[in-house]
Amino acid sequence: MWTSPGKLRAKGIIGMNQRNIRYIGRYNDRRLYPLVDDKLQTKLLAQRYDITTPALIGTVSTQFGIKRIHEMLAAHGGFVIKPAKGSGGKGILVIEQRDGAHFVKPSGAHLTLEDVERHVSNILSGLYSLGGSPDVAVIEALIDFDESFAEYSYEGVPDIRVIVFQGYPVMAMMRLSTAASDGKANLHQGAVGVGIDIASGTAIRGVQFDRARHDHPDTGHELASLRIPGWKTLLELAASCYEMTALGYLGTDMVIDRQHGPMLLELNARPGLAIQMANGEGLRKRLDLIERQPEGVSPEERVAFAQHHFARSSELERVAQEAAEA
Repeated sequence: MWTSPGKLRAKGIIGMNQRNIRYIGRYNDRRLYPLVDDKLQTKLLAQRYDITTPALIGTVSTQFGIKRIHEMLAAHGGFVIKPAKGSGGKGILVIEQRDGAHFVKPSGAHLTLEDVERHVSNILSGLYSLGGSPDVAVIEALIDFDESFAEYSYEGVPDIRVIVFQGYPVMAMMRLSTAASDGKANLHQGAVGVGIDIASGTAIRGVQFDRARHDHPDTGHELASLRIPGWKTLLELAASCYEMTALGYLGTDMVIDRQHGPMLLELNARPGLAIQMANGEGLRKRLDLIERQPEGVSPEERVAFAQHHFARSSELERVAQEAAEA
């Protein structure tokens, strides 16, 4: 189904050109991009600001260093290897457990040590990095994700994207991995995007491949009951990334760890626009309201403002009620 540009404007939908010129170009100083384009720099910066991130096991920066991987991973049953300068989930290898000498992926596929070393070598050569430049492999502890999300996701760990503008959390969605997305929380590969109410942390709308979705395609679990624990803490964590980076228009990607609660995975200075589709609402009106707010407001006050002004009722609950009454 197609719609007119006028209807999109009326709903406050912003496109890529408007995002790039009006928001990213105006509010993001390009010299600060390395802070978020390099996941290792982001992690080290977050540590200085006491923002929780997955524990760093180690890094590999040279081909010679690949031979140390078996020692580095000896005490870890599960771990994640990712390119420091990767984007869109490319090059991320998740190992859930060991099976003797083999490394087991969430899909059940078994890899040898040589497979893992080859993957790290590809990362170093720039196969997954922005612009194909030489890269660094970052090895992190596996996230012990909250079991309450088990029925809402397939194999992979669901993450939460929050758009933060001038330090205010503007819009949020959870990305649920599917068989189609190969266990990755990537909407373009087939993950389910679930719009999240800023006020309550509950699901309001679901989409997959740009079409409305009310349940998970693989688990069959309905989405209306999805609720993110520690929601206010998560929003305050996202809001504080403004002070940490000085970037005015930012995408924060977080997960919920069973032991540590909300954790920052990575930041994005050029966050995508699919979050508008997941929420069934445009960003423009919210961004306009924030531009009229004074400076010098604390992260806690900014979160309270967003929760008050951006509250939404759930489309998913309405559909579930109509189905129950039919």
